[in-house]
Amino acid sequence: MSKRRLRYSGLLILSLVVTAAGLAQDDTRQKKADKMTGTPVMWQEIDVASVNTLIGPGGEEMKPDLSKIEFIRQETGGYSTKYRIRDGAGKVWVAKVGAEAQSETAAVRLLSALGYHTEINYLVPEITIPGKGTLKNVRLEARPDSVERLDRWRWKESPFKGTPQMQGLKIMMAFFNNWDMKDDNNVILKKGDELQYVISDLGVSFGKTGSNGLPLFWIIGRTRNEPTEYAEADFVRDVKDGKIKFEFNGKNRDLLGDITSEDARWLVGRLNQLSDKQIEDAFRAANYSSEEVALLRDSVKRRIRALDLATQGVVASQKAS
Repeated sequence: MSKRRLRYSGLLILSLVVTAAGLAQDDTRQKKADKMTGTPVMWQEIDVASVNTLIGPGGEEMKPDLSKIEFIRQETGGYSTKYRIRDGAGKVWVAKVGAEAQSETAAVRLLSALGYHTEINYLVPEITIPGKGTLKNVRLEARPDSVERLDRWRWKESPFKGTPQMQGLKIMMAFFNNWDMKDDNNVILKKGDELQYVISDLGVSFGKTGSNGLPLFWIIGRTRNEPTEYAEADFVRDVKDGKIKFEFNGKNRDLLGDITSEDARWLVGRLNQLSDKQIEDAFRAANYSSEEVALLRDSVKRRIRALDLATQGVVASQKAS
């Protein structure tokens, strides 16, 4: 075969390969687009006062059956150790072990009680996972077959940008001191005809957000699941030109730069509907001690009061007396 024919054959093969790759890529894009069909939702109007924060968004029907546990695999990524398991009823869960288990369980309950869509999770005080031993205070997060986990959503590019619901969600990140406020922790859950925009990881809540937000030094002073430090941390700094400034040194803290008193007022209207018992139950569900429950309840109430005052043009001291 001549060199010209060889060159032509090579070019033809290359063209076919490129065309096939392009078609495969187009097919992948189309499949992703098909999956993303549905109504985007982040929040729903609910009767806040009637929410059972002890059991959480999964209700009694979703509670894990711990009579038998099957280890499936270890999950990768993130700060905490995680295992995928199957319970006695055949339901699949991701078990999170470590400091973030309690704080995430409580944060999900409070966020869900305000009407936000969340993951479904439960805190089990003790569980034995074959091959991994008996573990204490483990968060189980549901992985039901009926729910498809799609792409991550971005804080700055969601369909809810500028809405009271999105602004309220950003405020809640400062409210919880959830300093790991990044896109990687967000996920879209497809449930029936709905595309639910959810924060999938709230584990670093209820600690301190640190002393600065500088690159390389951002981690200084940041903690997770430290009730005493959460109680001592400030929340609202001041109100200037109708915008609320927060004491927040977490990632993407610039996202909180456009929060207005009106935005916060929308959220306060829902936070004020939470009873002391609901707040306490959110922390009881996470297996905090009675002393920690009381401390966290008072801290949450103090933050609600601070936000309430800030929307009225008054800034109160946030530190525990």
